[in-house]
Amino acid sequence: MRFRRPGSAQQDLFSQINHAQRIATKVTPLDKLAATVDFEFFRDSLLDILGYRDRVDKGGNAPFDPVFMLKLLVLQKFYNLSDEALAYEITNRFDFMRFLSIAPGDRTPDGNTVWDFREKLGPEGVRQLFQGLDDELAARGVVGKEGVSVDASFVDVPRQRNTRKENAAIKAGEIPDGWEDDDQANRLSQKDLDARWAKKNNETHYGYKNHIKADNETKLIRTWLVSGANEHDSRCLIDLLDENDQSLHADSAYRSKEIMGHLRQLKIKAHICQKGQKDKPLTSAQKRANRIKSKIRARVEHIFGAIAQMGGDRLRSIGIFRAVSQTGLTNLTTNLRRCSQLGVQIG
Repeated sequence: MRFRRPGSAQQDLFSQINHAQRIATKVTPLDKLAATVDFEFFRDSLLDILGYRDRVDKGGNAPFDPVFMLKLLVLQKFYNLSDEALAYEITNRFDFMRFLSIAPGDRTPDGNTVWDFREKLGPEGVRQLFQGLDDELAARGVVGKEGVSVDASFVDVPRQRNTRKENAAIKAGEIPDGWEDDDQANRLSQKDLDARWAKKNNETHYGYKNHIKADNETKLIRTWLVSGANEHDSRCLIDLLDENDQSLHADSAYRSKEIMGHLRQLKIKAHICQKGQKDKPLTSAQKRANRIKSKIRARVEHIFGAIAQMGGDRLRSIGIFRAVSQTGLTNLTTNLRRCSQLGVQIG
């Protein structure tokens, strides 16, 4: 009995062209993103952040186009790729090439170039790009109509095995004895002095927290902060809110006298779930009220679900500087992806 073998057909240039055209008919999430987001929107901000406007050409290799590099970082977050894997896949996958507007054989950056660009962009650069997008969405009336919700989620990093004494020194903001010795220099560069341990619902986490404020209607992130994993959610709430927020939905972890007073001062209507105590359980009316509040507050959980789907709940980097930058890029990518789902044109 004869069988058809997938690789038995003769391959020529026309076969490869037909193959590429057949793949192009399949609409992917990247195609939807490219159709709704014109990344040229970020060009002016990138030129300012990277200092390219004042750059004097001294010869040598010119840098890759900053808009192209930003699209690479978005692509990286979209599919949770390492720098080296990203450099390989953009030369291998047709949907990546369509998104980047390149063709087979075009010159593309390697993993080190991607790393250098992200380092130069830095946390503040990422925050400026995120804020520029949010300002555009707010000016067009896309966000800011139905109030906001806040919550936080763990962002885990590779766990490190230190002694109790070393962990105590790190927690106190000090470098453990011996880590700065000349023969231990490489060791120190691989140690994360900013990540922290935390335990919740019998699950142990090591790393950071992504605190977000999200628009209730569109599920778009309005602003964000990054802290150590041991930071209580409520401690970052005040920094997330502003006078433009009309109402706030949150779980019971954010309920305290200080927070309620701050909300009254900002004239923000509070929809924060109540929490029962051992000697004072919730009444039936309070339980019903919590269920009503939770139906809206739960929308922020959908955002964290989308982030986890992209692998954004884990990082490969070391230190708070890169954790802020990486998490900010994840939040920016999440918003761009959400804009494509809502059909909101950017740029």
